[in-house]
Amino acid sequence: MKSTQNRREFLQIASLGAAASLAGLGCSQASLQAKDRGSRKPKFHLGMASYTLRKFDLDQTLKMTRRVGLDYIAFKSFHLALDSSPERIKEAVAKVEDAGLKLYGGGVIYMNNEAEVRQAFAYAQAAGMKVIIGVPQYDLLPLVNDLVKEYDIQVAIHNHGPGDKVYPLPETAYEKVKDLDKRIGLCNDIGHTMRSGVDPSESARKYADRLLDVHIKDVTAATAKGSTCEVGRGVIDIPKFVRTLVDIDYAGIVAFEYEKDENDPMPGLAESVGHVRGVMASL
Repeated sequence: MKSTQNRREFLQIASLGAAASLAGLGCSQASLQAKDRGSRKPKFHLGMASYTLRKFDLDQTLKMTRRVGLDYIAFKSFHLALDSSPERIKEAVAKVEDAGLKLYGGGVIYMNNEAEVRQAFAYAQAAGMKVIIGVPQYDLLPLVNDLVKEYDIQVAIHNHGPGDKVYPLPETAYEKVKDLDKRIGLCNDIGHTMRSGVDPSESARKYADRLLDVHIKDVTAATAKGSTCEVGRGVIDIPKFVRTLVDIDYAGIVAFEYEKDENDPMPGLAESVGHVRGVMASL
């Protein structure tokens, strides 16, 4: 468990990050101090998993993502349906670009049959996505393997923790894909990993060679009953996790999937983004 002193220190740093996020700024006082110290710079970027904003339409979602100072976004189907026409996809992508954002991926996308696998790849290609955050059934992995080669699009398999019979942990996915094309890997949802009683930092380090995406959040308990809370208020050691990503040279996206307060997520989301920015600046 984190000590009270360390918790207070990081919350103070995070407050600087929160202010920067709400103002849409790219840098905080803390980050300037970190540069003066010559700290090692993270290679990853912060982004948004749009499931966070599932109660809001596309235009609102893009504005809210920019409001907290994030530059990358992955769409859940709420914001761009999987069966969208080419014209609809083109229109949505233009809105993303006009908002100053980068549409890097889509998901979580479930793949229960061949048609759904092929639809996911066609959808991602049409939208210019680099990664599908997906849940393919085991028997479809050979087809996924073929299509990542054809489309040159990554597939990051998302774990869903206790109760998930397919991919409860990153380890589960890793064992299924370790011999497949390296563009098939993991989206480590650190909340669900922690709810399974596994340290997300150790998981990220152990399976670093297949870590393609991260869903960052915090949870109230390291059990199946744990629920999403503001980052920094839960049981995940966020500073340790961020340091781990730096240590393993992770260069993908760390996307916020803030599942709490679905009708009014902005206060908790801004606090979460600010906390992570503060931790990054303090390295």
